[in-house]
Amino acid sequence: MKQELFEELFASVREGGEILRGERSAARSFRFDEPDIRGIREKHGLSQPGFAAMMGISVGTLRNWEQGRRKPEGSARVLLEVVEMHPEAVFDVVARGPAEKPT
Repeated sequence: MKQELFEELFASVREGGEILRGERSAARSFRFDEPDIRGIREKHGLSQPGFAAMMGISVGTLRNWEQGRRKPEGSARVLLEVVEMHPEAVFDVVARGPAEKPT
């Protein structure tokens, strides 16, 4: 049984390599739209330093995102979606400050 599982795993790894080298098409793929970071920032009238502070990132990171040198990942990407869809939620939290807690 263990040899059978190993062979199945090894075949899967081999198939993954073929997909990465372009020798085979993936059975399925997922595409995610890239957020328009500059557009989100400008929509809310924020400067780069202000938006970076709100996001909790450096201005350099924000510039890299806006200029396409880097892409936001993980929780930063989720936070950008929240800022785009429900900005008031983020603005309320940021305006409250880190020391203040909701009552």
